[in-house]
Amino acid sequence: MTTGRMPMKPSLRNRLLRHVLLPLALTWLLGSALVVGIATYFTQQAYDRALLDDAYLLASHVRRNAAPDVGDLALSLSAQEMSTVLFDQSEALFFAVLRPDGSLVAGHAGLSGRLGSVGQPVFDTLDYQNRSLRSVTIHREQPGDFYVVMAQTTTSRDRLLQRLLAFSIAPQIVLLIGLALWLQRAIANDLHPLAELTRFVGKRDARDLTPVPVSGSTRDVQRLGQAVNALLARIAQSVQAQREFSGNVAHELRTPLAGIRALADYGLRHADPQVWREQLQTIAHSQERASHLVDQLLALALADEAHQSLVHESVALDVLVGEAVLRFLPRADAAGVDLGARGVEQPVHVMGSAALIEGALNNLLDNALRYGRAPQGDSHITVAVVDAPQAVVLSVSDNGPGVSARQMQQLTQRWVQGSAGEALKEGSGLGLAIVSEYARLLGAQVSLQSETPSGLRVSLTFMKPPTP
Repeated sequence: MTTGRMPMKPSLRNRLLRHVLLPLALTWLLGSALVVGIATYFTQQAYDRALLDDAYLLASHVRRNAAPDVGDLALSLSAQEMSTVLFDQSEALFFAVLRPDGSLVAGHAGLSGRLGSVGQPVFDTLDYQNRSLRSVTIHREQPGDFYVVMAQTTTSRDRLLQRLLAFSIAPQIVLLIGLALWLQRAIANDLHPLAELTRFVGKRDARDLTPVPVSGSTRDVQRLGQAVNALLARIAQSVQAQREFSGNVAHELRTPLAGIRALADYGLRHADPQVWREQLQTIAHSQERASHLVDQLLALALADEAHQSLVHESVALDVLVGEAVLRFLPRADAAGVDLGARGVEQPVHVMGSAALIEGALNNLLDNALRYGRAPQGDSHITVAVVDAPQAVVLSVSDNGPGVSARQMQQLTQRWVQGSAGEALKEGSGLGLAIVSEYARLLGAQVSLQSETPSGLRVSLTFMKPPTP
């Protein structure tokens, strides 16, 4: 099956030119048509006024004929006077003096206008002797009832309109072409940083996530470059988190998996069912440790990505603490640990993410149940909520062996364990590191204090939501 090539899309520069020049050309065309129309109207008004003056001048020389047998009206102009009236350097003039019935008194035979009109002069266009003429017809009642039709050719007015059109449109066309060339160059210069950014990104290797150089001449191109660099930074951070996760998983799971394989080989070499049972129990315990380690590594990887889409909102801390205590209560009873909560009798709200707060609380309780058991006597773990005026403090305390001052400064780092964890040979030192990372995303503060006479208290200080 063959796939057709996608149609070539126009460049941004050509689209900008088209979107600018096309409306400009249409506006210019409409403006030119309007100018030509106005010029035609006023030019025709001027020529029509001169033609009307000639008609009135001619009508003023119509006299009543003293000889009845010759006719009732006559034109009292000599041949020289007639040539003066009809003189024009560029146009040919024609006239006719007509009776109401259309009969000719004087002038050019066959020239007729709109007879029957009384009052205002009537302008018209007519054909006479294969010529297109502009005519005016006026009606007079003194010294008798008659009409005067005055007509002339339109060569000069047509030539004047053509010259006006040429002298008005030609410079505008030149200016439009010049504007198009200037716009093409200006748009090309403004889009050059965008082309450079495209070239830099196109040549970039897939493993190269360093920021691209941004030299935008406009704010929009500069913002685009900054957005691309911000995207590259997020991708680089995500890739780094994936690399760290892969490396951590490969490094930390190698030992428990090798131990599980050794336990299985040892059990297979013996025929005693009691040995098999012991090895299977040890394998199950090792699998539980490995699964816990994977969960913690996934939690760290998700924490590295969570800040990109984290939304802070008002969270009911008392509800989360009550649910967490109920969730860990069977495990605490099985281990003989007294697990309780304080300060959750009244509603307490903080700003943050319910999922991250729950994850931090789960890790604190898991750490306390693993390493916070009392060396002697009864063990107890307390989850406390203190609602202060400016902040809310969530703490998990135990009466276990505690940690030294030197270890307390490093305990929130990855792969660092306290003395209890090192002695028990359990865990990987990620619990408090996850809590510290969650607290950073939540905008909370983590603090560690030693309990009296022994034990450890881990506190998270949250900001209170604004009062509505």
